[in-house]
Amino acid sequence: MLLSHGGETSRAAGPVVRWTVEQVLALSPDAASRATGGELSARGRWSEAGCDGAGVLWGVCDGGDGGASYRTVIDTKGPVYRCDCPSRGSPCGHALGLLLRWAAEDPVLDSGDAPGWVTEKLVERQDHPVEGPSTGPGAGLAVGPADPEAARRRAERRAERITGGAQELEERLTDLLRGGLAAVDGTGPTLWEEIAARMVDAQAPGLAGRVRELGSIPASGPGWPVRLLEECGLLHLLATAWLRMNRLPEPLAATVRTRVGLTAPAQGAALRDRWQILAQYDTADGRIVTRRSWLHGGDSGRMALLLSFGAAGRSPGHDLPVGARIDAEVTPYAGGGGLRVDLGRRFGAPAVAPSPPPGGTAADAAAAYGRALRDDPWLDSWPAVLREVIPVPGGEGWQLVGAADGAALPVASRARSRPGLWKLVALSGGRPVTVFGTCGHQGFDPLAAWAEEPSGDVVAGASVALR
Repeated sequence: MLLSHGGETSRAAGPVVRWTVEQVLALSPDAASRATGGELSARGRWSEAGCDGAGVLWGVCDGGDGGASYRTVIDTKGPVYRCDCPSRGSPCGHALGLLLRWAAEDPVLDSGDAPGWVTEKLVERQDHPVEGPSTGPGAGLAVGPADPEAARRRAERRAERITGGAQELEERLTDLLRGGLAAVDGTGPTLWEEIAARMVDAQAPGLAGRVRELGSIPASGPGWPVRLLEECGLLHLLATAWLRMNRLPEPLAATVRTRVGLTAPAQGAALRDRWQILAQYDTADGRIVTRRSWLHGGDSGRMALLLSFGAAGRSPGHDLPVGARIDAEVTPYAGGGGLRVDLGRRFGAPAVAPSPPPGGTAADAAAAYGRALRDDPWLDSWPAVLREVIPVPGGEGWQLVGAADGAALPVASRARSRPGLWKLVALSGGRPVTVFGTCGHQGFDPLAAWAEEPSGDVVAGASVALR
């Protein structure tokens, strides 16, 4: 049975394309909602769930442990969300959980007859519409004609909310600095969570995430006031950049939109190259798993980052063979220094990469990071390949020391506890190795390495994952 906007049965104009996990996560107003959505995407949390085949989803989410159950309806053609829960976020965690189940191709949501309460909510939302973010994945996926004017109005309303949030953030930062950073030492995370919640209300998840990170700095050890001041400065720069968006060149404006939390699809001309898979690793955020795959184009010399997401026990996509090379097309995303890409068509089977990509010295890596900061001042690190470096353990921290010039890069503190560093020492055996990783203000984070023969030739296919 297919439901029209008025709740009556209708015919489908054609098949509805399921959104990907990444597209669903892009709708999340903040990290907390994303984590909640991941937890609520478990199949056992839902009953009376179904899909009418025209993009309308419904289900009842069990609160568990005596908690309340909430009825959720989603019309992906808006997108429009209706839920009984009191959350002010749009979409709420229940809507995200149901969408993640749909993206995971749960057979329970393949088809079904809608209960009466689904029709009631579809009729109810005509009188009291709840619109989803205009930057969500619904554009271009819905059956039937889109409404460009409605999309433009939604985008303008969201931009106005973000502007209000940025102005409030500027006032909060001014008050914070006027009162002195020492005053925040005993406040704990409550102050930052309250400010972050205001940014979520303003539909600026990027600002909210950076505010939350400030809350952990006072407990990070000696020197925290300096680090807090640095991060407040970067947050002020981001809020100011949004408020003065019309004065920015388009590449920088695209970066600001991305950092604030506005999402956009990959765009531009596809680039075909022989891409070597340098490293691939997963990180977990609640029940959401993010997979990062680092690529290097043999012909273009370009570094690229491929992101994929998994939820509810579903493995992220793009399980690429590390150390191999694939002939494929990629499409870049705007902003962020142009690193992130979307993987397109592949041509032929993967082949073993004969050697690591060309690399440089520690000074080269630091200089590349400095150049990237001109395009994205909020960039934490930049990919780099170091040639002929020797890993040196130390009591106060590890270093990667150049065999030829003696120049050294400290290993980032977040990488020092990983067993992969000892694998790097074993691979080196005191001799120079080639190391791929990311270089940033906190040091170098090694992700893969290649051994070298005494003759100086790199052993083909001897890539070792360090994470």
